[in-house]
Amino acid sequence: MPPYAEDPQDPSAGRDPREAAFDWTDTAARQRERAGLVRTLRPRAAESDLLDLAGNDYLGLTRRPEITEAAAGAARRWGAGATGSRLVTGSTRLHARLERELAEFGGFEAALVFSSGYTANLAALTALSVPDGLIVSDAGNHASLVDGCRLARAETAVVPHTDPEAVAKTLAAHPGRRALAVSDSVFSVDGDRAPLAELAAVCRAHGAGLVVDDAHGFGVLGEGGRGALHEAGLAGAPDVVATLTLSKSLGSQGGAVLGPARVIEHLVNAARTFIFDTGLAPAAVGGALASLRLIAAEPGLAARARAVAARLHRLLTEAGLTAARPDAAVVSVRAPGPQEALRWAADCRERGLGVGCFRPPSVPDGISRLRLTARADLTDAQIERAVETIVRTAPDGAAEREPDAG
Repeated sequence: MPPYAEDPQDPSAGRDPREAAFDWTDTAARQRERAGLVRTLRPRAAESDLLDLAGNDYLGLTRRPEITEAAAGAARRWGAGATGSRLVTGSTRLHARLERELAEFGGFEAALVFSSGYTANLAALTALSVPDGLIVSDAGNHASLVDGCRLARAETAVVPHTDPEAVAKTLAAHPGRRALAVSDSVFSVDGDRAPLAELAAVCRAHGAGLVVDDAHGFGVLGEGGRGALHEAGLAGAPDVVATLTLSKSLGSQGGAVLGPARVIEHLVNAARTFIFDTGLAPAAVGGALASLRLIAAEPGLAARARAVAARLHRLLTEAGLTAARPDAAVVSVRAPGPQEALRWAADCRERGLGVGCFRPPSVPDGISRLRLTARADLTDAQIERAVETIVRTAPDGAAEREPDAG
């Protein structure tokens, strides 16, 4: 029977074949709906009365006048876009300045700016791996690291979450192979921290490099917000590479890789997401640079973000909810299931509070959560309002587990 021939049992019989090409997406949509996993875009207004604990503006810099003016000034001076890839016309003196100051602030030899944290992670893992090599990846790593491992030419071994011993055993089982261990510094779901010192020691014992995504640590952890690697005494080490985003603590957009100068030079020559991607827009570069300088001038911002997270956790657990103890600025609250989490977040929104809602497959352990961002600019009254709203709208079963007393 020729393709698309009329068949009374074929639902596409008699239809224009162009209309049937993506019929399978309807089945996928029904499956998502049954599982409670439908995602919806909600365009927000420029101004809102919603108290935002859903975004990643950890230090509250996105709307600081000096940051927005720096972004606008960069656009006026350098143009709305970078005009090309970094190796053609997309590198401005502003890009070079940001890279230099990022490296200095974080304690590394050099830095390279990308269009996003996602592309920075893809670059680090694909360009620093080899066909017969090995990547040892934490089971809780962000999707961008997971995708970097998938695109890399090396074999990937996924090990249990925050388990340096498992990393050591995996490296020991593959002697002589060029290897990388990769981990988030602070994990985006529960906000727990990786044991970086132990991971570094394991890597050094086996001659492996260490790649750490410090997206949720940079600006929040370490002296004045210099990051988790700086705090662990690993910044600037010849066998350590950091990736980060400019869209969280720096309140802008883009990503970066920090590391030894020879590693950064290698990325310039070998990282496809650098070579073939348009450079980061000047406005984002200008905003990130202004934020970096502001963080250096106001080192108390990092401590304030951590203090807000600790208070949110304490008040939520005192109310009987199960909240993960935060190691940085992320606080997650467990929900009974994906449908309940979705409804819980919607109820919070109706009462003027925006919270994140994490459900499978975004969470590796299959547990649904509300995810809260502890911003440095939140007032005590806003913290109390947020906790009251979350507790009042909590679904049945949200407080059944024993709260984390830590």
